[in-house]
Amino acid sequence: MVKITDVARHAGVSPSTVSYALSGKRPISEETRQRIEDSIRELGYRPHAGARALASSRSNVLALVVPLRTGIHVPVVMQFAVSVVTAARRHDHDVLLLTQEEGEDGLRRVADTALVDALIVMDVQLHDRRLPLLRALDRPSVLIGFPAEPAGLTCIDLDFRAAGELCVEHLAGLGHRVIGLVGSPPEVYVRETGFAQRVVQGFTAAADRNGLSSSVHPCEATPAAARQVAEQLLRERPALTGVVVHNEPVLEPLIDAFEALGLRVPGDLSVTAICPDEVAEQTRVPVTSIALPTAEVGTGAVELLMRKLGGATAVPEATLLSPRLTVRASTMPRP
Repeated sequence: MVKITDVARHAGVSPSTVSYALSGKRPISEETRQRIEDSIRELGYRPHAGARALASSRSNVLALVVPLRTGIHVPVVMQFAVSVVTAARRHDHDVLLLTQEEGEDGLRRVADTALVDALIVMDVQLHDRRLPLLRALDRPSVLIGFPAEPAGLTCIDLDFRAAGELCVEHLAGLGHRVIGLVGSPPEVYVRETGFAQRVVQGFTAAADRNGLSSSVHPCEATPAAARQVAEQLLRERPALTGVVVHNEPVLEPLIDAFEALGLRVPGDLSVTAICPDEVAEQTRVPVTSIALPTAEVGTGAVELLMRKLGGATAVPEATLLSPRLTVRASTMPRP
């Protein structure tokens, strides 16, 4: 069995320094911490979780706060949750999943106990009422998402504004001049959920910049709503040749609805989406899309928290992941 003294010898430090790196009881330099973590991985050292918690007065538990509000697509939320849990286990932490819509009261209840060491917060709104409490807590937190004023917080997410822009730039580059955005359910916009608002901002800015005619249409996550939006788009914009979809449950129903209305994809209508790769790939017409980097975001959130728990002083406040567009069969130059 690998012991703490073996890790210390391999990293060229004292056993007490390794102990401080594991417990966070004293600050150590980022370079030394990284060397110790590399030695732990290389040697396969597994500190006893109970002993670590006792020595450091920590629970070795992270809270993942993801209120399951209306309009949320649960399968995508669960992808984020799985990535957080997997990354946390690599650091010998468990995850407490909080799904109730309790706002500040729920956060305070958890933070006022010894249940968790730190928090990861999802479904962030532009003017989120939880932010003042998160800034004041004595426990570190990371937000998956960006509020309107992120100062004093640590946030990570896909750059959704850039994602909306990139979809439009792709359509504009193919010669499309009349486009529409089929967006999230209406209640998501009413709550001013950050990622949905930023897609609209990017879509609109890129359309205006390229001189395109455009419109935005929230859509409930049902096939019936997809048919209604398709009919509305063609009624209002009969010259429509390009669509951006930011609502993965209606992606295939929307393509079916347009084809029922006489528009072939991609012959008459090019479709792009912001959605998980597996959704875009398994659609009857594989869809040109920007992937949701759930694994990268979830892992990144945990790594940021571990650095904060370890006393690191140079943790970035904002981490925006650049969108990557994969071209598939659903887009082509405008006829």
